[in-house]
Amino acid sequence: MSSAAAEAVRLLTVRGETLAVAESLTGGLVAAAITAVPGASKAFRGSVTAYATELKHRVLGVDAELLAARGAVDPQVAAQMAAGVRVAMGADWGLATTGVAGPEPQDGQPVGTVFVAVDGPFGAGDGSAPGGKVRELRLNGDRAEIRRESVRSVLALLLEELAGERTGNARAQDTERNGGF
Repeated sequence: MSSAAAEAVRLLTVRGETLAVAESLTGGLVAAAITAVPGASKAFRGSVTAYATELKHRVLGVDAELLAARGAVDPQVAAQMAAGVRVAMGADWGLATTGVAGPEPQDGQPVGTVFVAVDGPFGAGDGSAPGGKVRELRLNGDRAEIRRESVRSVLALLLEELAGERTGNARAQDTERNGGF
């Protein structure tokens, strides 16, 4: 069990929020890391492993024209996967991984090109723009190393967003306590 997965489950549970995951190149490794944490069922709604490109459209609602034009290894695809799984599973947060683990390039992208995304309860009143956040990774190593680092990176992105939201909420509470400035 990873400490990042354990911390994510802990924070989500404390906050009373839920998580869903959409995976491509990681093939279920993100969901496995999360469900290895005792008590994960309090926060984890489920996952979709959409390995085939057409499933990204049919199951997760990724724009078919985007997939046709750019392929599955694209930042907008990752963002739409995270948003799509969040909606499909009725979760507060959605994570997504898409990329090329190898051994061959895909969609014109070299091995090691990965996009990880988070979509959360952003918007009115919390100082965040609506939508999600995507991070591009250029990873080295063999297939297994690329997949492991993708899992680590998407969990790190979730933790950053959870910490950022907590910081924003703490700031708002502090402002209220100190006269609204």
